[in-house]
Amino acid sequence: MGYLLFVTLIQAFSFNLIGEYLAGHVDSYFAVLVRVVLAGLVFIPLTRWRSVEPAFMRGMLLIGALQFGITYVCLYLSFRVLTVPEVLLFTILTPLHVTLIEDALNRRFNPWALVAALVAVTGAAIIRFDNIAGDFFMGFLLLQLANFTYAAGQVMYKHLVAKHPSDLPHYRRFGFFFIGALVVVLPAFLLFGKANFLPEAPLQWAVLLFLGLVSTALGIYWWNKGACLVNGGTLAVMNNLHVPVGLLMNLLIWNLDEDLGRLFLGGAVILGAVWISRLGVRRPLVAH
Repeated sequence: MGYLLFVTLIQAFSFNLIGEYLAGHVDSYFAVLVRVVLAGLVFIPLTRWRSVEPAFMRGMLLIGALQFGITYVCLYLSFRVLTVPEVLLFTILTPLHVTLIEDALNRRFNPWALVAALVAVTGAAIIRFDNIAGDFFMGFLLLQLANFTYAAGQVMYKHLVAKHPSDLPHYRRFGFFFIGALVVVLPAFLLFGKANFLPEAPLQWAVLLFLGLVSTALGIYWWNKGACLVNGGTLAVMNNLHVPVGLLMNLLIWNLDEDLGRLFLGGAVILGAVWISRLGVRRPLVAH
């Protein structure tokens, strides 16, 4: 529980740093690439190569590609068209994606999940009802893809660790995660990155350094390790705790002009979507 609480604070702070200092100023693909490289420099030297089962290694490569590679490319791109509070609110839907993934893995159908998706779209529309544009919904869809891959990575990691127990500590097998992330992020930067849109101010480099070493290296590792130590219900709650914390930080420090009425009304509708998605589920959500 302690791991998850600490990472929640890191996540909430990181969302605001990205929105305030990197979004619109630094190439999104480059920012994600720097984070992966810095985190990889921390964990890859600690990784045991010969003592790890090939099946576990392949699983970690896939998890890294999903949970960080695709997730964070989509997240950074969404910051181009959404405000920090909107990004935070739209990440509330991660448990909905967990429900869909668990249903698929267990070959069952929960119609409430589809109803929840429609309610969530309604909540998003409330927040921007006077200025709904294609870019706004593109940002919303990008975040849903990010939510899906982030949820899938967490579900797969917990199942993978349970399937391949080892006497090695978690950090000795975690370097493969960042190699998998690099497989996605590096080609994305080479294909779509803008070399003339790199950090210029020392503060931007400092933010990237913090995001790489603290938010990515320690944050991702501690979150996945903590996910293996709690039950599914606790993890589902913790996955959304960064939203109120991040919103509080943003509104008190950086964004004092936000339309709070629509923001909280739309957020309440989106939160209701998460509750709806759990109707018809007869047991607690299996952890991310």
